[in-house]
Amino acid sequence: MNVPLRRIVIAGGGSAGWMAAAALSQALAGTGIAITLVESEAIGTVGVGEATIPPIHGFNQMIGVDEAAFVKATGGTFKLGIEFVDWWRRGEGYFHPFGRYGDDFGMVPFHQHWLAARAEGDTTPLGAYSLSTLAAMNGRFGLPQGDARSVFATYGYAYHFDAGRYAAFLRQLSESRGVVRHEGRIGDVEQDPETGFVRTLTLEDGRTISGDLFLDCTGFRALLIGDALSVPYQDWSHWLPCDRAIAVPTAAVAPPTPFTRATARGAGWQWRIPLQHRTGNGHVFCSSFCSEAEAEALLLANLDAPTVGELRHLRFTTGRRTTPWAANVVAIGLASGFLEPLESTSLHLIQSAITALLSWFPDQQFDPVVRAEYNRRVTREWDAIRDFLILHYTATERDDTSFWRHCRAITVPETLIEKVALFARTGRLLGREGDLFMDASWLAVLLGQGVIPRGHDSLANSMTPELRSKILAAMRKTIAGAAAALPPHASTIAQYLHAC
Repeated sequence: MNVPLRRIVIAGGGSAGWMAAAALSQALAGTGIAITLVESEAIGTVGVGEATIPPIHGFNQMIGVDEAAFVKATGGTFKLGIEFVDWWRRGEGYFHPFGRYGDDFGMVPFHQHWLAARAEGDTTPLGAYSLSTLAAMNGRFGLPQGDARSVFATYGYAYHFDAGRYAAFLRQLSESRGVVRHEGRIGDVEQDPETGFVRTLTLEDGRTISGDLFLDCTGFRALLIGDALSVPYQDWSHWLPCDRAIAVPTAAVAPPTPFTRATARGAGWQWRIPLQHRTGNGHVFCSSFCSEAEAEALLLANLDAPTVGELRHLRFTTGRRTTPWAANVVAIGLASGFLEPLESTSLHLIQSAITALLSWFPDQQFDPVVRAEYNRRVTREWDAIRDFLILHYTATERDDTSFWRHCRAITVPETLIEKVALFARTGRLLGREGDLFMDASWLAVLLGQGVIPRGHDSLANSMTPELRSKILAAMRKTIAGAAAALPPHASTIAQYLHAC
């Protein structure tokens, strides 16, 4: 007989802990399962994950968050994609949009017709067929329309927001639904001597908190999954060598741009994330090629507004736990691993882990098949994102610093080799189970990083160049007109603030 869980304990707060609390309190309402969260205000959170990707919509809707209230509470702005500067070559840039390119016609995907037109001498950039790209570059944003036939349904969006404010917003929501918070540091973790399952957390003041299922949201410390259960950590620094970051906020710059910017530097890259009340900035770098003092000086020399806070130094090793769910402990967020924020996936990996847990929710028997399937799905997504990040570093012509020469020499995973090789030959995009980023994203980054196909799908040749050119010209006109019709980004934000 299946015995349902009675008590869930979330070890740690921050974005990971309170996102888990909000989701569980919504999903388990009426079940009688008690949810407890333990955190200490004396322990800081990383809290620099301020940029997101479109799946955040589904998560916020799942936990019952009103979008306008969320944007107001978190200082949020809207995001149509990521601008990459100096990654392929210095002086060159590209845009990774949230949304599709053009519209499929004929017997092949749209981009195959674009490649065929390119081979016929058409020099129109792919971005001319992306409403996200044109709107972002012109500082415009409006909500997509629900009618799938409309050009205004061809793009998605995400947010920039203050991660600390988001955690506070979710804490208030979670506590209103019955989540009980305990302030204090975890001093000891008691395990069952036979099974190894965690049974009790003892706080430094002597209080004990028992549970059936434990979520490890203790960040890089990984007190449960790492210290107590000794789950190994896979080090991916041979593929993704950056191991340091420096973050600093600056004054807000008006109007805020509806996109994140990632600018390649000599030994890493710099982020710029515009919020309503400030701009988030940071420098991710490899300590083997750049000292912290050099990295700090470079960051401060490339800010577009005065600083409004202290610099924060972070150290990390890119990689993940071999099994994020071990015994009765599920690692969420940084406790499960770290992928640098190049494609804004940090908060997504938190929500993805929570969603997977709800899909494979256990009872007190903790069926090992359930646990194994959760681990398979979660680690597959981590591996797929890893490959996407590696592409940014290794598909480059930059050789102006020792760091970039090192990146060009990295031996990439076989899964990435196959994807790049197929695209380089025919422009075909190889999808795999667990891929977070779909064809349009791979297309943007592959082309942006200089991987130009030598050929295209031969079925595109079934259309005459004249007809293809006419169709493409009509698409460009429609998309350009739609971008111009969108309101300024700042106006849309103001409407949301007024709605509250």
